[in-house]
Amino acid sequence: MQTSFSTIDEYIHSFDKNTQQTLEELREIIRDAAPIDAKETINYAMPTYRWHGNLIHFAKFKNHIGIYPGPAAIEALADKLASFKTTKGAIQIPLDQKLPRELITDIVYFNTHLLKDKQGPTWDAHRDKWIDCEEFMNQLILQTELKKEFKWGTDIYTLNGKNVIGWAGFKNFFSLWFYNGVFLEDRDKVLVTASEGKTKALRQWRFKSVQEMDPQKIRSYIDESIQTIKDGKEIKIERTPVQPPEGFFKEALEQNNTLKQAFDNLTPGKQKEYIAYINEAKQDKTKHTRMEKITPLILDGKGLHDKYKR
Repeated sequence: MQTSFSTIDEYIHSFDKNTQQTLEELREIIRDAAPIDAKETINYAMPTYRWHGNLIHFAKFKNHIGIYPGPAAIEALADKLASFKTTKGAIQIPLDQKLPRELITDIVYFNTHLLKDKQGPTWDAHRDKWIDCEEFMNQLILQTELKKEFKWGTDIYTLNGKNVIGWAGFKNFFSLWFYNGVFLEDRDKVLVTASEGKTKALRQWRFKSVQEMDPQKIRSYIDESIQTIKDGKEIKIERTPVQPPEGFFKEALEQNNTLKQAFDNLTPGKQKEYIAYINEAKQDKTKHTRMEKITPLILDGKGLHDKYKR
């Protein structure tokens, strides 16, 4: 069975006729409930609907269909989900049961409300100005072996799960970005670093019109980028080790063994968030207030910003 898909149509048509019918029905339910400008895509290898973020995912398994609306929706609709098996972020609908149209609609409505004020990347803000450049690249990329995926609010082209190239129009230029650009020879001396000192591997090639875009030259840069992936070239992210708690935070943890054990069990990233949060407070009163706020979160194994990570 095919395991890599570019569209929801491809995903659905990889199954038998009965399953196709069920998945098309699910798709229709989601479409009817989602905002008109919600986008269909494949994300995490699953059919996905995006609108200011991930609205809902779904996938077919051996004995059930998995619905992935995120933990907030599952918590909010817990009463309606009582008859279904759920985890923190997923709902299992047995294949021998009829799809719960009203429930799925409520889930989509809930997430739409949740996401309505969220501001995502605005890569398409100047799209109308660069339609010719977009079409140029859409045709050129078809000549490659790259797979289209939807990430960070736009289309990214990948090989073996590794990002190779993406593009977008900005106010004053149309840009191609090569994710392994640092390894390219750059024979034509066209690549620039978007953020000097911050950008490690990514490089941009900027154009002011479609007339400047030479298909053979661009294709050669794409092919070279693909080869860097095949050769295993990448810049490893340097992770700063977690500095242990100091001062007030250290004393607070040492006075509560249960809290200290819960903190030690957190991921390094979550530990960093809490240490920075306490250390940023200048006054003791503020430190105490913040400590009261984060104590239940730490005991629950949650990160400081988990509620914002949908």
